[in-house]
Amino acid sequence: MRVILERSNLLKSLNHVHRVVERRNTIPILSNVLLSAEGASLEMKATDLDLEVTEATPAKVERGGATTVPAHLLYDIVRKLSDGAEVMLKTDEDGNAMTVTSGRSSFRLQCLPQSDFPELSAGSFSHIFRLDAVALKGLIEKTQFAISTEETRYYLNGIYLHTHEVGGKLKLRSVATDGHRLARAEIDAPAGSEGMPGIIIPRKTVSELQKLVDDPDVAVTTELSDTKIRFTIGSVVLTSKLIDGTFPDYQRVIPTGNDKKLILDRQSFAAAVDRVSTISSERGRAVKLSISEGQVTLAVNNPDSGSATEELAADYSSDPIEIGFNAKYLLDVAAQLTGTEAKFMLADAGSPTLIHDMADETALYVLMPMRV
Repeated sequence: MRVILERSNLLKSLNHVHRVVERRNTIPILSNVLLSAEGASLEMKATDLDLEVTEATPAKVERGGATTVPAHLLYDIVRKLSDGAEVMLKTDEDGNAMTVTSGRSSFRLQCLPQSDFPELSAGSFSHIFRLDAVALKGLIEKTQFAISTEETRYYLNGIYLHTHEVGGKLKLRSVATDGHRLARAEIDAPAGSEGMPGIIIPRKTVSELQKLVDDPDVAVTTELSDTKIRFTIGSVVLTSKLIDGTFPDYQRVIPTGNDKKLILDRQSFAAAVDRVSTISSERGRAVKLSISEGQVTLAVNNPDSGSATEELAADYSSDPIEIGFNAKYLLDVAAQLTGTEAKFMLADAGSPTLIHDMADETALYVLMPMRV
C-alpha cells in the first residue's frame, strides 16, 4: 500500500474514528485502525466490538491495499505534523510495518494483518429514515444528561428512541432517566419511522453521535433493526449494537395532577442555585426552595461549613410550599432550557416536579425531590 493525502483530511477522519478505540485493550487488534486504500480514497475503520465508525477521505492511491496500525499512535503523529503538509503512508513488502512520511519526519509503525480485524456484521435493517442533523442533535442534547451511569440497571444506560402518537400525530421521541430525573424530547416522526421498534442507544454511541452531528446542513440517514442502528452522516458511517433490555414505562412517572405553577427567570435561577450550592457538601448537594407568593428563597445548610440563602422574584400565586432538589440536577436542566423563563409545575414536597421549557414545548423534564 502506498498512499499520499493531505494532513488536514487525514487528521479530520482519524479524529472521527480513533475516539471509538479504548485506550486499554486486552485484544491487540482492537487498538488498531483499519486502513484500506482503493480507487481515489482511503477508508478508515475502528471498532470496540459494540460500536464501529468508518470514514473515507480523498487520497492519491499509488498502490492499493489494506493494513491495521495503532489508532491513537497514528492520530498523535498526524496531529503533530505541520499544517498543510502532505502525508505518505507506505507499507513494507511483507506488510509487517507501515512508514508515515511527511517533509523531513518519518515514523515506522508496527502493523497487524487486516484479516484479524473484526467485522461488526450489521445484518438487515427493517427501518430507514432521514433526519436533519439539527433535529437529531436536539433529541440527543436535550436528554443525554439524564442517562444513568449505574451499570446494574443497564437498560437505563442509554437513550430510548421510539415513536409515540400525540393528538393524532406521530412523534419521534427520545427519553433518558436515571431514576432521579427524566428528560424527554420529541420531533415530528420522519417518513419511514412508522412502526419502528423502541430501541435503547448506548451512552458511548450517544456521545460519539453528538460529536458527529455538528454540521447543521447535513441530513442523517438512520437505519435500524432490533439489535443494531446505523447512522450515515456525510462520509462517516457509525454502526452500533443496541442495549438488549426493556426500557421502563416512563409515562407512569410523568405527573399529570401538578397544579402549583412557578415561573422563574432561567438565568437568575441557575446563577442563584450555583451560588448557594457552593456551600453544600458534595455528597448531598440539596437546595431547599421555599416558595411563596411572588418569591422563592433558596437555602443550603451544611453542618461542616455553614449556610447560604438567596431570594428570587417569581411568578407564583398558589399555597406556600417547601421542596428540596439536588443542585446539580437543577443546573443540568437549566442548561438545557432555551427560553428566558422556566416553568415548574409542583404538587407537594414529596412528589415529582415537572419542568417545562417556555420556548420549546417539545421538551419536558421531571425531577424527583430530596428530603431537606
